[in-house]
Amino acid sequence: GLPAEVLVGDDQFKPDLGRQIAEKYVRLDKVDFLTGFVFSNIMLAAVPVAFEAKIIYVSPNAAPSPLAGKQCNPYFFVASWPNDAYHEAAGQHATNKGYKNAYLIAPNYQAGKDSLAGFKRYYKGNVAAEVYTQLGQLDYSAELAQLRAARPDALYIFLPGGMGINFIKQFVAAGLSTDIPLIVPGFGSDQDIIRPVGEAMLGLFDTAHWAIDFDNAANKRFVAAFEKEYKRLPSVFAAQGWDTAMLIDSGVRGVKGRIADVEALRKALKAGKFESVRGSFKFNRNQYPIQNYYLRVVGKDSQGRLVNKTIGTVFRDHGDAYVQDCPMK
Repeated sequence: GLPAEVLVGDDQFKPDLGRQIAEKYVRLDKVDFLTGFVFSNIMLAAVPVAFEAKIIYVSPNAAPSPLAGKQCNPYFFVASWPNDAYHEAAGQHATNKGYKNAYLIAPNYQAGKDSLAGFKRYYKGNVAAEVYTQLGQLDYSAELAQLRAARPDALYIFLPGGMGINFIKQFVAAGLSTDIPLIVPGFGSDQDIIRPVGEAMLGLFDTAHWAIDFDNAANKRFVAAFEKEYKRLPSVFAAQGWDTAMLIDSGVRGVKGRIADVEALRKALKAGKFESVRGSFKFNRNQYPIQNYYLRVVGKDSQGRLVNKTIGTVFRDHGDAYVQDCPMK
């Protein structure tokens, strides 16, 4: 193996700072790979620095639509899922359930717009309202009042991190959870959300490309190793981080450590020869994944812990809606 050094920077949710960190790593530290951004707006500000220097960026999360289509780039790989894929699966689930009038809420930034576009792509019912909130908003009293007045038969939200935690707590406290079925993307009811919200999460449906209960060797190793190290269950973000590391490792192994040959390294990465915790994994020609998406529900495991349980497959070998516009072969 090769010696490895990991440099860690904090973008503080600021696109300009994210770009500055990328510039330092690429131009001063001469890194071989760049990875780590979670929010699409920050990543979109930073990755041009890597592309210009022909440094490969492997995304553990953010996968915005512009980079899937006409702006696809040979130095950009996605180890997670296209920004709208979870939401496409949620829209299909809402259609399968027969919901006729869905209310949609997301923050006003690129991933928020991608999320609701994805939901609407597969949802065949009426959209009661499409509401965009401020990014980072934590008080949803006004939105909940509007939701109560609209009386939809389903609610779909994309509110990552603290936004989602606060919304769900306020949604339940307002008494709306007994009347309006709530659907969320996988990370919207994941372990990072379950811990602070608690029992109110029981019975909540979500869509994701991974779950703790996946029965494959790579996932069992990952979950056991994560629990041993951190004394808690992993989230979907942790699973994506693990697969990002495994993907990078597969590329380095594929070129037998000769990582200075960037074109050979890119081809080795695109082969996707690693054991993913999600099971089946392969890249589309835009270097976004083709993979399955599942329906999960929050329940209790044999130890009484709140976890997501896989209850069905929504999409098999699902790609993205933008690959036809990507000029890469």
